[in-house]
Amino acid sequence: MSEWYLDFVDLDYKPAKDDLISLFRIEPAKGITIKEAAGRIASESSVGTWTELTYLPKRIKDLMARAFEIKGNYVKIAYPVELFEPGNIPQILSSIAGNIFGMKAVKNLRLEDVHWPYKLIKSFKGPQFGIKKIRKLFKVYDRPLTATVLKPKLGLTSSEHARIGYDAWIGGIDLLKDDENLSNQSFNKFEKRASLLLKMRNKAEKETGEVKSALINITAETKEMLRRARFLKNLGWEYVMVDIITAGWSSLQTLREECENLKLAIHAHRAMHASFTRNKKHGISMIVVADIARLIGVDQLHIGTVVGKLESPKKEVIALGEEIEKRFIKQKRHTLSENWYNIKPIFAVASGGLHPGIIPEVVKILGKDIILQCGGGCHGHPLGTKAGAVAIRQAIEATMQNISLDKYAKTHRELKSALDKWGYLRPK
Repeated sequence: MSEWYLDFVDLDYKPAKDDLISLFRIEPAKGITIKEAAGRIASESSVGTWTELTYLPKRIKDLMARAFEIKGNYVKIAYPVELFEPGNIPQILSSIAGNIFGMKAVKNLRLEDVHWPYKLIKSFKGPQFGIKKIRKLFKVYDRPLTATVLKPKLGLTSSEHARIGYDAWIGGIDLLKDDENLSNQSFNKFEKRASLLLKMRNKAEKETGEVKSALINITAETKEMLRRARFLKNLGWEYVMVDIITAGWSSLQTLREECENLKLAIHAHRAMHASFTRNKKHGISMIVVADIARLIGVDQLHIGTVVGKLESPKKEVIALGEEIEKRFIKQKRHTLSENWYNIKPIFAVASGGLHPGIIPEVVKILGKDIILQCGGGCHGHPLGTKAGAVAIRQAIEATMQNISLDKYAKTHRELKSALDKWGYLRPK
């Protein structure tokens, strides 16, 4: 039986320009060789089945995926582009990330990266705004943007939410963000929250002379998400926020179309991703998730911090930042090259346990084209939310001027108070 699967292994094959290439990490099951496991994966994810077929025209053979490189546990498989429906992420994933994860022939399987051919890339619109247009919206070009999730993340009334948000805005925060599990609960209704925040936003803009906005979570059933997006646009907001994994790729593609009509930017939260990205032996990498989000067209995506409270290895976070912010991606040991052509770069969002004391380290790792989101690191400030926001901006000012936080804190009391409480702690 294995001979049929080995037909899908061709170590002399040179990928065609239009092939989609997937990089897998494979641990074969007991009694299965890596070569046979690679063939089974290529077979199941393209035109094969468990037994050799009696009728197999040459045109079908031309659609066979081919495992063309095996290095240790890492295998590259090339797929003819004709196997995929342009512009259809669910169909593409049903092929390269579908039944193969349940095959008994593999003990563990992880989709590490995908190289997308131009024929598929051009079938997606990508981000509507991207980094340049988001910066233009805020008129901020020389520093990271700032965001905060209002805390406590659940339980605040709409009025409390708007009041705390106002304090954060006037302290220097650019973007307020709903938590990923705040939507339209009885204690904080979506429409009331959005309306009250708008009044506070307008007030904060007049007082500070800065552009302010909010990332209001519209995640819901698809038609309801579209209704909420239209509601935000009619109020005068510039963004929608969506939990892209729990909402699903089909919903995100539909929302991207609607947001183009509405001229709304999309902030992408990645809640639930770690259920299949965290295990380094099995699942799908966050690199692949980031690729898909950029292809479909979000404008901002959470990537981790390295030094915050969530599991985010430095190598992975740096790779994610490059994946969504660069046009050309060089091939590395366990990643593939990419040319993003017309697909705009998107803002990386660093979040999860950030506070003023670790801002310089995050900026050093990820650069200034980033959105720094501090939740507890803003609202847990000893002097309150406004002072917490001021301290965040002071930490950014010091970083941009290459001044140590200790030195800057001597003449900036909000930053000093933050350092007195948290120092340079890396939350766990």
